[in-house]
Amino acid sequence: MALRSKAREYALQMLFQWEMTQQEPWRVESGFWKNARSEKNTRVFANQLFEGAVSELKSLDELIVQHASNWRLDRMAAIDRAILRLATHELRRGETPYKVVLDEAVELAKTFSSAEAPPFINGVLDAVHKAIQENRE
Repeated sequence: MALRSKAREYALQMLFQWEMTQQEPWRVESGFWKNARSEKNTRVFANQLFEGAVSELKSLDELIVQHASNWRLDRMAAIDRAILRLATHELRRGETPYKVVLDEAVELAKTFSSAEAPPFINGVLDAVHKAIQENRE
């Protein structure tokens, strides 16, 4: 698995754990890295994604809800929320091509969520991406 793909997986696991445990983000990070082995670059990128998603949570959630037709956050599966938050944060950063972020998010959904999740994630992120692009213009 590519380093950035692995970093996204780690960031997703930390984000999910953070939401489930309600621990301070630094505690989640610290505990996670005690058990996970990775290269420094993978760890740095995973931490950037996790910390960014946590710090921007409110605005990420607002953007997701605006584009998840007829879905409230509390009705989404927790893992789907985490995938959407992580990918939306990465889209807003603008450093990674849209198609890469979308493909990675769909792969995470295939691995960690239900069979219905990949098309849902794909649709929401496509709408989020369009909104982000409109705001940049």
